Amino acid sequence: MSNVLPPSTLGRIVRGTGPGLLLAHGAGGGIDANFGPVMDVLSERRTVVGPDYPGTGRTPRATAPLTLDGLADELVATAVEEGVESFAVAGYSLGVPVAVRAAVRHPERVTALVLTAGFACPNPRLLLAARLWRDLLRGGDRERLAAFIALIGSSAPVLDEAGQDDLDRAVTTVAATVPEGTLDHVGLLLDGVDVRADLGSIAVPSLVVSTTLDQLVTPFHHRRVADGISGAEYAEIATGHLPFAERPGEWSALIRDFLDRV
Repeated sequence: MSNVLPPSTLGRIVRGTGPGLLLAHGAGGGIDANFGPVMDVLSERRTVVGPDYPGTGRTPRATAPLTLDGLADELVATAVEEGVESFAVAGYSLGVPVAVRAAVRHPERVTALVLTAGFACPNPRLLLAARLWRDLLRGGDRERLAAFIALIGSSAPVLDEAGQDDLDRAVTTVAATVPEGTLDHVGLLLDGVDVRADLGSIAVPSLVVSTTLDQLVTPFHHRRVADGISGAEYAEIATGHLPFAERPGEWSALIRDFLDRV
């Protein structure tokens, strides 16, 4: 039985026609940032609904702390408001626990899951990174924050090959585009996101995509998610935490081909 859906306050992008695909982006991301580079492929044969979390993209910042249940419900409500009654959910990073919770709370609507670079519960290492992220946000030094994000978000091979001008430009771009709701998203992570008990309840076809060079949400977490879902498929991409930047073609093909099969 589904939980009652609230009206959605989330701005959204809707693209394509066909079976539904709901997107759940990462902390400090946004639909355009996290899924923009793969949107054309994902919307070729599907109706893609991409809500922006509060404080990113098309959605104003929240006035109250975010909750996992509330965010999952609003994402589902956004799709339903767009006339998409059932759908697969593709979650990225923080969007992985959001997608899992959406599937558990609304099982009659969620038909499949694709879970990329995600976690079920942050371990001390991830919490340490999140606390540093939070403190840099609070300190207001956007250049230092952007440097941290570049170091931990990109893979070592990409950073090792980057020239000084390219790296400087990337840091400057990140510093200028940090969404105002990022602190709220990181706060949600630090408040105790934990969907380990939910994983065993997932009964839809699921694909876990591991970003094998990830220095933020490491493959340790990806394997735990896959192991917790009965029958989950597991795929790997040699990328850091930003597959949409480093390997968009490979990532979009994995999502498309899995959903076409199931």
